[in-house]
Order: sequence, then structure tokens, then C-alpha cells
Amino acid sequence: MGEVRLSNVRKQYGDVKVLQDINLHIKDGEFVVFVGPSGCGKSTLLRMIAGLEDISGGELHIGGELVNDVPPAQRGIAMVFQSYALYPHMNLFENMAFGLKLANVPKPEIERAVRQAAKTLNIDHLLDRKPKDLSGGQRQRVAIGRAIVRKPAVFLFDEPLSNLDAALRVKMRFEFAKLHQELKTTMIYVTHDQVEAMTLADRIVVLSAGRLEQVGTPMELYEHPVNRFVAGFIGSPQMNFLDAELVEGRPDHAVVRVPSGETVWAAVDASRAQTGDRVTLGIRPEHFQVNGAENPLKAQVRFVESLGSSTQMYCAAGGSEDLSCTLDGRTRLVQGQQVALGVPTNACYMFDASGEAFRRTASDLGGTP
Repeated sequence: MGEVRLSNVRKQYGDVKVLQDINLHIKDGEFVVFVGPSGCGKSTLLRMIAGLEDISGGELHIGGELVNDVPPAQRGIAMVFQSYALYPHMNLFENMAFGLKLANVPKPEIERAVRQAAKTLNIDHLLDRKPKDLSGGQRQRVAIGRAIVRKPAVFLFDEPLSNLDAALRVKMRFEFAKLHQELKTTMIYVTHDQVEAMTLADRIVVLSAGRLEQVGTPMELYEHPVNRFVAGFIGSPQMNFLDAELVEGRPDHAVVRVPSGETVWAAVDASRAQTGDRVTLGIRPEHFQVNGAENPLKAQVRFVESLGSSTQMYCAAGGSEDLSCTLDGRTRLVQGQQVALGVPTNACYMFDASGEAFRRTASDLGGTP
């Protein structure tokens, strides 16, 4: 069983606290992605699960067994690193079979395991080649294949695509998703790229400064972030934030005034706020509408990027000098142009002075409160 459970897990070096009170339950067969900015502790947490870093406090269970002091080789895990770490003098078959040979697995079983893994990864026709004769994506498949043949209960991936070019990363994301569907094995994947997280994960774990900020499905985090940090981290381009003052707070909506003097309605439960409170209004770039009827804001175009399927526009509006808007690719705007931007009430977010999100009362981003 590939169930992983962390209870009040901590990590510190001397007086420096790296991870604090991590509580997380990863179900058997689940694909979970750890995301967060550099230095947040995501790779350290993965290495603690692997047994490559000692646990300073708390308990780690894998498959129902307490493994705090269990050596890495006995934890039933296999780890794929950012670097491929292939043996250059060995061909692909030998690279993938090496760990099994060390474990004294019989030759027929090694042959069967390697060829089956190679077929799964579509590299069975390359088994006689050396790593120098392969592309980056093929080398990464070999590294994954070396992990597959061990038949682990849990796969651990530490930023496995970061060394690949953009086009190959997109292709390999699909390969990872397909691999998970075929193997149905627990996978824990670390990345700083939230696009990878959104496209691969059953659930995403967002970390910041050694703390677990939120755990949820990609759409839960996108539509219902618990705080400003998660809201700004999940979504590309990231959410716009405008300083605002609460004009009216009700259980089903809030009215706020932005620095430009305009008022904006947000479908949130603002019953805990007081009139005059300083709040932050959050609007995702993709929710702006040129000449939209709801919550119109006067804007001046500052810069336009035409990307074909979409147009990325940056403007001064609502008191911000660099508001980001993702518009339909057929939208034609020029620098200096005056436009009216609308945003649906259901698509507005609001955060209090501490960064905590007000609960959204809309059923979805396009629905009715």
C-alpha cells in the first residue's frame, strides 16, 4: 500500500526551523504535487519522506508503518531526481537493471521487469544505446524506468522536468499523467511550476516558509484559495491585487472602493468585516471583460502582447499601474488607449488585512451567488 501520512512533522537545523507541524494524508494511488517558492521546504519534505533527511519531530508512516528510523532502501519508495544520474558507460538496459542486479534479483526477472518498464515508457527500441545518444526527454524516461522496475509503493519526483526545454516539458507532463493512469501507484511530485501542478495533480500541497498553506484539488485552490498567498501563487498569470476600503459588508456580498474612487461588488461573505476596513480586492487576469457591464473600471492601456489565441494587456486601472488582463486573441488595443474593463461580481475575491480570504458565495466563477 502506498498510503503516506505525516503527523506534526518538523525539520530544523540547530535553531533554524525549516518545516513546522506538517500534517498531511496522501491516499494510496494518489498523485500529489508539492508547490511553493524557492526555499519554502518542498524538496526537504520530499527528502524526509525518502529518508534522505532526518525528521526532527513528528511521525511519518508509509503503508501504515512508522518509518522515521527506517533506511531509505527499506521504505518501499523510489526517487527520481532533477538530474538524470545515469551511468554513461552503461547502455539503457544496464542502467535500468543495475539496482535489481545489486539486489540479486534473478536474471529472467530482471529481463522481464526492464523490458516491461521500457515498453511502458516507449523506450524499448533504445535499450542498446548509451545515455549520450539520447535526448533529454529520453534520458528522463530511463531515470523513471530505473525507478519503475523496483515496483515501489511510492514514487518521489524532485523537479524532474526542470532541465528540459519548454516544448519537451509540455510533452513530458502528458507522459507523467499517462504513467500514473497506467501504474496507479502513489506519486509525490515537487515543482516550482504551478502549471505543472495544476495539470498533473489530484491534489496540490502549497507550502510557504516551511508551513503548509493549503491542500486541495487544483480547482479548489484556484476558485477558493484560503489566503492571499495561495491566490497569488495558483493561476498564470497571477491574480491582480488592489487595495480597497470596505463600503458595505453583507453575508452574501461586499462593496469596496478602490483608490481610483470606483466601487466594486464582490460575491463574498463579508459579515465579519466592518465598514471602513482596509481590504484587498483580488481579480484574476482572465476574468476581465472589455466593456463588461459589471463593475466597470476606467483603464488606460500601457502595453499589449498579442499571443494569437489570447491578448495579454497591462493597464493602469483601479489605482494600480500594472493591472494584468488576459483577453480574447481577437481583441485589438493600442498603447495609450482608454478602455472600460468590467469584471463579474462572482469572479471577485477579497482578503482581510492579514491576508485571509473571505469565503466566496458564488457557486462557481461563472455562476450566480
